[in-house]
Amino acid sequence: MKKALTLFILVFLVASAVQAADMVTVKAKNGAVTFNHKVHSTATDCKVCHGEGTPGKLILGGQKPAHKLCIGCHEKKKTGPRKCNECHKKK
Repeated sequence: MKKALTLFILVFLVASAVQAADMVTVKAKNGAVTFNHKVHSTATDCKVCHGEGTPGKLILGGQKPAHKLCIGCHEKKKTGPRKCNECHKKK
């Protein structure tokens, strides 16, 4: 029983770490925006957010381009958050 519980906890911690690694947080004045990169990377091409070349850090070019890109995509696909407080979370 003790081994089973230990194994369960270990699997849970590893799964949590893997999921956390997929999360990206972008700091913003009115609250950080956190999103699941894995979900977004399967929904669109890397170049859409990262530009040409090898993807590295998120390249959005500031508030206006980020809003145009993110909200525009969410409106086009009719899914995901489209209002300020749905993305921006103050801690």
